[in-house]
Amino acid sequence: MLPLLLSNISCSQETGAETRVIAHRGAWKTQGLPENSIAALKHAIELGYYGAEFDVHMTLDSVPVVNHDADFMGMDIEHTNYADLLSVSLPNGEKIPTLEAYLKEGLQQDKTRMILEIKKAPSGKGHTLLLTEKAVALVKQLGGEDQVEYITFDFDAGVLVSQLTPGSEVAYLNGDLAPSEAKKSGYTSIDYNIKVYRNHPEWIEEAHKENMTVNVWTVNTEEDMMDMIQKKVDFITTNEPERLFDLLSAQK
Repeated sequence: MLPLLLSNISCSQETGAETRVIAHRGAWKTQGLPENSIAALKHAIELGYYGAEFDVHMTLDSVPVVNHDADFMGMDIEHTNYADLLSVSLPNGEKIPTLEAYLKEGLQQDKTRMILEIKKAPSGKGHTLLLTEKAVALVKQLGGEDQVEYITFDFDAGVLVSQLTPGSEVAYLNGDLAPSEAKKSGYTSIDYNIKVYRNHPEWIEEAHKENMTVNVWTVNTEEDMMDMIQKKVDFITTNEPERLFDLLSAQK
């Protein structure tokens, strides 16, 4: 499959280049915003990037929440009720976002995709798969199927996503499968660390031949960005989306 071309988005930072920008945990760094905060999501949307990536865990009382680590301000998310997580705040004053609140904010527009990472639960597979079911159900409830894409390190969680929401984009993160192997299980994309592509550069072309897209994480230096742009990956996930945008603009 040929790499997808960018849409022309007025008042946005997308450029028409083949490689597109995904803001890792939102666009947070230049503005000093908390990672995975709704403020960082809103800033990524304002800048017009293809996607804003975010991480989802589930509390003791089965509330999906957005946070990168398995703990929030020293509280183990899996073993803490949501109401107790509200006792502390992010540095900008926000409370930990529920997945529902995060999606509702992001789904107010239709330009920037919501890249939902289902995190592997420390307690095991059962918790991870329950989170997967709840996340997909919530996306459907809010009418976000066309706007939300899924990524995960947990192979079985990604397979479940492909079964629960056929037609949705779902990418495998772990880097231990060739594209053709991932596709057989329902994945539509590979989303691997840059080191994986350095070890297996042929996987980029193989994925495109399999009609899969290729994302790479987390790419923050200009040297690495240029390398991946030249290798024609479809997406670059980065903590430096503004820098990547400038490089892509220069390729026009």
